[in-house]
Amino acid sequence: MTNKKAIVLLSGGLDSTTVLAIAKSQNFDVYSMSFDYGQRHRSELNQAKKIADGFNVAEHRVFNIDLAAFGGSALTDDSLNVPESQSDGIPVTYVPARNTIFLSLALAWAEVLSVDDIFIGVNAVDYSGYPDCRPEYISAFEKMANLATKAAVEGQRLTIHTPLISMTKAEILQSGTKLGVDYSQTVSCYQADDKGYACGKCDSCRLRKQGFLDANIEDVTLYQ
Repeated sequence: MTNKKAIVLLSGGLDSTTVLAIAKSQNFDVYSMSFDYGQRHRSELNQAKKIADGFNVAEHRVFNIDLAAFGGSALTDDSLNVPESQSDGIPVTYVPARNTIFLSLALAWAEVLSVDDIFIGVNAVDYSGYPDCRPEYISAFEKMANLATKAAVEGQRLTIHTPLISMTKAEILQSGTKLGVDYSQTVSCYQADDKGYACGKCDSCRLRKQGFLDANIEDVTLYQ
C-alpha cells in the first residue's frame, strides 16, 4: 500500500520547513513547490532545494511568476525599503495576492497529480498582519477550490492543511525540533544576502529571534 500524496508549499523558511517535516511525519509522499516570484533574493530558493532533498521528497519544483512586474511590496519592489522596526497595520512587506496565487498553482498541480491534500505554513499568531494568513481566508479558499475543479466535482475533495495556524513561533520551533528540523538551513530574512545570511533587523528576523528565545532553543540562524 502506497502512502497518500500531498503538496507542500516550501519557501525555504522556518515555517514552511516545519510544515514539510509535519507532512512527512504523517507519512505523506510529499511534492514540494517553491516560487521564484521576483523576491529580493534567491538564497531562500537555494535552501528550499537543499531542504527538499534532505527530506527526500518525491519531487521538488520551482515555479516562476513575475510578481515584481506589479510591485507594491518591499519584497518585490527595489524602490521600497524593507522596514527594520515594527509598524502598525499591514506592513509594506505584504505581497499583493501572493498566497492566493501560490495556492491556485498548488491547486492546479494537485489536480494533475490526483492529490487531495495541500499543506501551507500560514500562521495567525506570530505573523506580520498579512490578510492571507488568516483562518477565514484559508477556509474560503478551500471552499472555492472544491467548487472550481474537475477533481472536486467528480468527488475528489481537496483539504488545505495549516498545522501552524494557531501556534506561536516558539511552539513551531519546538515542534520542528522534535521532528529533526535543522533550522540553520532555513532562511526567513526579508533581505538575506547571497549566502543566506540574515540581516537580524527586519520584521521576519525579529519574530524568528523572539521565537528562539521563547522556546529556549539556541538560535542557529546565520547572521550577517
